[in-house]
Amino acid sequence: MDQTANPRPTGLQAPAKPPLTVLLAGPRGFCAGVDRAIKIVELAIERYGTPVYVRHEIVHNRFVVEGLQAKGAVFVEELDEIPDDGQPVIFSAHGVPRSVPAAADARQMLYLDATCPLVSKVHREAERHFAGGSHILLIGHAGHPEVVGTMGQLPPGAVTLVEDAEQAATVQPPPGPLAYATQTTLSVDDTAEVLDVLRRRFPELSAPVKEDICYATTNRQAAVKAIAERCELIVVVGAANSSNSVRLREVAERAGCPRAVLVPRGRDFDPALADGLRTIGISAGASAPEVLVEEVVARLRERFDVTIEDVTVAEEKIIFNLPRPLRTPRTATVE
Repeated sequence: MDQTANPRPTGLQAPAKPPLTVLLAGPRGFCAGVDRAIKIVELAIERYGTPVYVRHEIVHNRFVVEGLQAKGAVFVEELDEIPDDGQPVIFSAHGVPRSVPAAADARQMLYLDATCPLVSKVHREAERHFAGGSHILLIGHAGHPEVVGTMGQLPPGAVTLVEDAEQAATVQPPPGPLAYATQTTLSVDDTAEVLDVLRRRFPELSAPVKEDICYATTNRQAAVKAIAERCELIVVVGAANSSNSVRLREVAERAGCPRAVLVPRGRDFDPALADGLRTIGISAGASAPEVLVEEVVARLRERFDVTIEDVTVAEEKIIFNLPRPLRTPRTATVE
C-alpha cells in the first residue's frame, strides 16, 4: 500500500497566520530635495575623495546618515570642527544662515550647498519682502534647522517666529507692513489655522507668490488622509527629529485613524501592535528611503498573511538640478 497517498497528520503544522490588509500611502518616502542632497554627498565623495564634510545631518534620517558615513562622509555641527585640509563641506538640505557660507568663504573652504531649492525659494521670498520694507512673520518650529536658516537670511529683529495659533493670537510685530513665510514641512491644516488667525488680526498681511509648504509635504499628508479612516493603525516610517515625519503621524490621527506610530525602521517596529486588527496603513516621511518601508512590511509578514493595497493620490516627477560644480567635468580639454 502506498504510504504517501494519505499521509497521517503530524500535528506539527504551523497555525494559519491571521489576515492583514496593509494600505501603502503614496506618495511616501524620498522627495526630490532629499534625493538631490544625498546625491550631492555621494558625487562629492566620488569627485573629491574622502573625507567629505557635511554640516548637520544631510537629511533627518540615521539610516541615510550612517550609509553616507560608511562611504566617507564626516558629519559635523559647526565649521570650526573641520580641519583646513582642502576637502569640501556640504550644507544640509534644511538650509543655513548667511553667516555659514560667509565663514566658509573667510576660511577659503570649498563648499557645496545642498539646500532644497524649495527652502531656498522661501529664503528669497523673505528677502524680497524685507527689501520692500515688510517685517516677516515666519510660521515654523523654534530651533528647527530650516527655521534657523530662514531667520538667518535677514538681520536680527527682521523676523518674528510664530509657532502655532495661540502665538498667532498674541504676537506683537513692529508697526508697518507685514509679510509671512512658512517652514516647508509643516502640517497643512495647522498652518491654515495659524494663517486664519493672522489674517484676521492683520488683514494687509502679504503672502508668498506661491505656497511655502512644499509639494512633497502636501502630497504625503494628503495620502495619509486618504487612508486614515480605513485604518485601525498607521505606521509612519521616519525619524523623531524629522518635522515632516512627525507631522504625518499627527495628521493620521486627526484624519480619523485611532492610532498612529512613528518608527525609524523595521527593526524598531513591533508587529504585535497589529494583533487583532484587519487593516493598517504605512507611510514614510520625505527623508525615509523605501527600503525602510519594506522592512516594516517584512516584519508584518512574519506574523500575518499580508495583502498589500497601494493608495496613491499624486504622481511626483520633480527633479532638481545638482550644484554646478557637480554638473560639469572637473577638468576640461580645450581644443
